[in-house]
Amino acid sequence: MTVLYRLPLFLFLLGLASASMILPACVALWNESHQDARSFFYAGLVGLIFCVLGGLALANRPHNRNAMRQLLALLGCFLILPAALAVPFYEAVQTTTFLNAYLEMVSSLSTTGMPLFAPERLSMSEHLWRAQVGWMGGLLIWVAAAAILAPLNLGGFEVTSLGEPGQDIIAGAARRDTADPASRLARSAAVLFPAYGLLTLALWVLLMVVGDTPFIALTHAMAVMATSGISPVGGPTGAESGFAGEAIMAVFLLFALSRMTFSQDTGSAQKAGLLHDPEFRLGLGIVLLVPLMLFARHFVAALDLGGQENLAAAARALWGAGFTVLSFLTTHGFTSSNWGNAQNWSGLETPGLILMGLALIGGGVATTAGGVKLLRVFALIVNGMREVDRLVHPSSVGRSGLVSRRTRREGAFIAWVFFMIFAITLAGTTVALAAFNIPFEQSLVIAVASLSNCGPLLSVVETGRLSLIDLGAGPKLIIAIAMVMGRLEMLALVVILTPDLWRD
Repeated sequence: MTVLYRLPLFLFLLGLASASMILPACVALWNESHQDARSFFYAGLVGLIFCVLGGLALANRPHNRNAMRQLLALLGCFLILPAALAVPFYEAVQTTTFLNAYLEMVSSLSTTGMPLFAPERLSMSEHLWRAQVGWMGGLLIWVAAAAILAPLNLGGFEVTSLGEPGQDIIAGAARRDTADPASRLARSAAVLFPAYGLLTLALWVLLMVVGDTPFIALTHAMAVMATSGISPVGGPTGAESGFAGEAIMAVFLLFALSRMTFSQDTGSAQKAGLLHDPEFRLGLGIVLLVPLMLFARHFVAALDLGGQENLAAAARALWGAGFTVLSFLTTHGFTSSNWGNAQNWSGLETPGLILMGLALIGGGVATTAGGVKLLRVFALIVNGMREVDRLVHPSSVGRSGLVSRRTRREGAFIAWVFFMIFAITLAGTTVALAAFNIPFEQSLVIAVASLSNCGPLLSVVETGRLSLIDLGAGPKLIIAIAMVMGRLEMLALVVILTPDLWRD
C-alpha cells in the first residue's frame, strides 16, 4: 500500500477507475449484453496495463509532496480522467459521439448528474457505470476535502481557519495537520472509505426491503450518497419503494448538510454535537421553513373546507415539498413523487426558481454537495446580524472566541469574495452559452445547474423544453468546464492561477 499512495494521484485514480470497470462488465455478461461486456472489460484491461507501466516508469520519482501539487492533480483528474471513463461508455452505447460520452462522464464524476441521455436509451450496465462513476466522484471529493482542500484552507474551510486561501494551516478552527501530503491522503481515504461504503450498503439494503429491485436500489443508493441524482428510472417517481423509500433517502441526505454528521475533525462548531453545528441547524431551518411557505395558504383553505381528503392531500404536499427541498438543497436533485401535489398547493407558477436558489446555496463543507455551501451563508448571516446590532447598540461588544471572531470578520469577508467570484462566473457562463443562440432563460438554468453541480435541475425547470444532447460542441465544452469549476470551486482555481498572491 505504501507504494500505491506514493504514485502520482492521477495515475492512482486512473488505476482504480480501470479496475472498477470489471463490475459493469460482469453485469453486462450476466445480462447477455456481450458488446457492453467487451467494451468495459477491454477498456479496464488496457487502463490497468497503462497504469502498471506508468507506475514502473515513475516509481523512483517523488510525488504528492505538497498539497498544491495535489490540488493541480485533482483538477487534472476532473478534466482528463473523464476521457478515459468515456471510452467504454462510448463503445458500449455506439450511437453517440465521444464528446457526448465525455460530457456524461464529467457530469457523473463531478456528481452533477446532467440529464443527457434518455433512460430507455441506455442498458443496465451503462446505467450502472454512470451511477458508479458518480459514486466514485463523491468519494473522491470526500477524501480530497479532508486531505487536500482543508490544509490549503479551501472548499469552505477558509471561513473558520486563520490561514488565507492557498496557505497551509497555522492555527484556527480547522485541525492542524503538518503530515506528509501523501500519508495524509492515504489516512483520510482509510478513514472515510469504510464509512462511505457501509452507508451505501445500508441504504441499498433498506431500499430493497421497502420494495425496490436490487438494481434500482443500488443505483439510487449510490446517487444519494454521492448526491449525483443519477437514476435509471427518473428517481423516486419511477421506483416502487414509494413514501418509505423517500423517507429512507431523506435520512441519508442529511449527511450532505454537514460534515459533522460523519466526522468531528473540522471543528466548525463551537460545541460538540451535531445540533450545535451551524451548517446543520441552518440546513434544517431551510428544509422546514421553505415547504411551509410553499403551501401554507392552501392549507388554510383546506381547513376551511374541512374535508379529510384535503387534509391528506395537504400532508402529501407537505412531504413532497420537504423531500424535494432537502434534495435540491443538498444538490442531489431527486423530486418526490408528491412534488406535483406540492406545486398545486403552493399555487406558484415558477417553483423552479426556488429550487434554483436552493441549489445555489448548496450543502455542507467537505460533503458531496455542491453550491456555495451553508457555512459561507452562515458566516454572512452572522456578520450581517452583528452589523445590525452595532447600529442599534454602537458600544456593544461581539462574542469572544477564535471561531466567532474569524467567522464574523475575516471569514465573512472571504465568503463575500467567494460570492462575488461565483456571481461573476455565473454571469460569464450564462453569457457564453447565450452566445451560441441558446435562450437566456435556458442559459441561466444550465449555468446554475452546472456550477452548483445539480444537473437534475434542468429536467425539473426546463421539462421538455431543453435537450442537452442536441446542443453543439461549444456549449457542451462550456458546460463541462462549468461543472469542473463548480466541483473544485472558483476560489480554488484562483489560488491555482495566482498562488504567490495568497502566500504573501
